[in-house]
Amino acid sequence: MYRRLIQFEFKNFIRNPQFGANLGMKILMFFGMAYFSFAYLALPFLLYFFATEKLHVDPVLIFCKYFIYYWAIDLLVRYFMQQMPTQNIKPFLTLGISKKKLVNYTMVKVLVNFFNWGNLLFLLPFAGLLIIDGGFSVIHVLMFTIGILAVFYFNNFLNILLNGKNAVVITVFGIMAIFGALEYYKVIQLSHYSQKIFYSFYQYFGVFLIPVILAILAAYVAYQEIYRNFYLDKGLELKVAEGKTENIVFLNRYGVMGTFINNDIRLLKRSKAAKSALTMSLFFLFYGLLTYSKGYDNSFMQLFTGIFITGGFMLMFGQRVPSWDSSYYPLMMTQNVPYKEYLKGKWSLIIIGISVSIVLASAYLLISWEFYLTVLAAGLYNLGVNSYITLLAGAFNKKPIDLNSKSKSFGGGGNNFNMKIMLLLLPQMILPMGVFAVMKHFFGIYPAVGSLAILGIIGFSLRHKIFDVIVKVYKNQKYSTLDAFKKV
Repeated sequence: MYRRLIQFEFKNFIRNPQFGANLGMKILMFFGMAYFSFAYLALPFLLYFFATEKLHVDPVLIFCKYFIYYWAIDLLVRYFMQQMPTQNIKPFLTLGISKKKLVNYTMVKVLVNFFNWGNLLFLLPFAGLLIIDGGFSVIHVLMFTIGILAVFYFNNFLNILLNGKNAVVITVFGIMAIFGALEYYKVIQLSHYSQKIFYSFYQYFGVFLIPVILAILAAYVAYQEIYRNFYLDKGLELKVAEGKTENIVFLNRYGVMGTFINNDIRLLKRSKAAKSALTMSLFFLFYGLLTYSKGYDNSFMQLFTGIFITGGFMLMFGQRVPSWDSSYYPLMMTQNVPYKEYLKGKWSLIIIGISVSIVLASAYLLISWEFYLTVLAAGLYNLGVNSYITLLAGAFNKKPIDLNSKSKSFGGGGNNFNMKIMLLLLPQMILPMGVFAVMKHFFGIYPAVGSLAILGIIGFSLRHKIFDVIVKVYKNQKYSTLDAFKKV
């Protein structure tokens, strides 16, 4: 049965109308996996010989000391990137296949995910070096390897349980951020406790079973969670609520465009998926703390960071146009809808999001005025240039969004990127970073900010002509988009 399910998924892939884009993404994913595989294979040798020959310390101690940071990063990356493969399996519920078999198949796919077995590319060579070259105890190294691998599988099942639970996710990552700040300001030393906890897997018999048991318990709870939510109509059940009309009156003066903006504001207030995107866009504001906290060193990468700080809403919301309207897009296209006003409504909301981000990002003035000037430069460029590119990229986004779902696992947002979108997004990063770096190197920070501001002003002044081009692209993609949305 499992072999047949794999065959069906393969046929679904090659017969998909988006086969070309999906194949391109698979190729990119393959190169990405190959890159990280080589990195994982090289890291144990670098760590081992650096610890033994340069630092003259136990390599296991060095690994354990900093492993807590890798654990936190692994959980964070899994939450944003690891997708649950339930949506491709749900249609088989209409056939004579038991739900238990389908859930078991889903769990097997999760277990063999690269996020899990990829860590063995580091752990196995590291264990081999410890035993063969270092003369470490085989039993102790084996216990240590199993314990660390169990930690990764615990992360895997914890990620499943966190899907769709925004309050829990914010709490978990909030606690992680607090501990990170305490470590940064040397209030506590997490690395000290990390060394004691994870080295105990190697040092004491039986301790490695603790993460194994936790991983098994998390797997059981995750299995039950998937089983409870594994229905075709999950998330479609009606909820009784008091009806109310929401309308921002002053937007009515902008005619049809104002109506579309009103609808999108209602979308952000009511839809789980849209609210999740809005919440995640707020986290982009804190992205600068990863690079700015240690000073202004690299103007090239600092602007890259600034684009993310001010463009969170633009990236989370803008690149999913028109997927937000996928549930009623075919009906809307049968009406006399002015395409230009529809897109200008989306663009206006993106502009508001960028502007609010620029204002909120003024908190970076507490770190350095150069930090904020870089953020301001990126924000101005986002306003006048990147907002159009993001909207244009949306024309090639043909993956519908379930507005009732906020979970990646059970049919929510999924991954909406494809090759054309990625190619269009490259100028968003490369062009402004190049202009800013060159201007700052030769003329200073103020001309660098001014140059991007000028580009933004030029883009804003040409908005009518730019929108004519964008509308033309959307109209060319109209019928393929309708066909993709109808296939769901």
